[in-house]
Amino acid sequence: MTTNRIAFQGEPGAYSDEACRKARPDMEPLPCRTFEDVIDAVRNGQADLAMLPVENTTYGRVADIHRLLPESGLHIVDEAFVRVHISLMAMPGVAIEEVRKVRAHPVLLPQSAAFLSGYGIRGESAADSAGAAAELAESRDMTAGVLASDLAAEIYGLNILARHIEDHAHNTTRFLVMARDADHSRRAEMMMTTFVFRVRNIPAALYKAMGGFATNGVNMTKLESYMVDGVFTATQFYSDIQGHPGDANVRRALEELSYFSSQLNILGVYPADPLRARELQLTQE
Repeated sequence: MTTNRIAFQGEPGAYSDEACRKARPDMEPLPCRTFEDVIDAVRNGQADLAMLPVENTTYGRVADIHRLLPESGLHIVDEAFVRVHISLMAMPGVAIEEVRKVRAHPVLLPQSAAFLSGYGIRGESAADSAGAAAELAESRDMTAGVLASDLAAEIYGLNILARHIEDHAHNTTRFLVMARDADHSRRAEMMMTTFVFRVRNIPAALYKAMGGFATNGVNMTKLESYMVDGVFTATQFYSDIQGHPGDANVRRALEELSYFSSQLNILGVYPADPLRARELQLTQE
């Protein structure tokens, strides 16, 4: 049974909501309180897909996501790059000079530090930027503002005082679309493969495991390590590579990785986002 819903973490108007609407415009976004709730919504059939943020070009990896992905039982079926545009919004009729403070998720405040300093506006942390927009609309505070998406302003009836106030023009969040069933079919010219692995307890195991990707000409776009099971000696690695497991060079590289690993789990095989494909093409020219 399908629901035609895609679950995300946050309130309506969150950047994850925006990602859902852009990547799956034909589906109904389903807001959830936590990342775990998003995963559970897909597991129990409340939603068909999950939209989960994994990293941002300004503040890096999203906490806990790499731990949750292997344990989720879900499979990556797509990725979505969403440009994060930050807008300053307030109640209708409020001028920017009247705004004394703004509330936003802690990661948005430093990304707009230069703009806020220029207007002498004080920033306050909020659990969720879209939630802060909803609270402002309810309180009708005429001295406060919120940093959030244009979508949040539209949903909660707030007036946008300034758009694109982020300090870095490249500010982009990468999301993963996840489903109950895997789809390893070749659905695009440029495919990505994501997996987690643990190397065997032998000298230079990681070096040897990585050698297969170098010798077979496989482009590894991400390799991160993180502790598992609450101990310093158990390290798991998360990796993204360009290519499909059916490609001869990728197959050979994964076989070599398996030889030096005690555990290897492919989390997903999916088309590269068009933005990634363009950037990779530019670097190879």
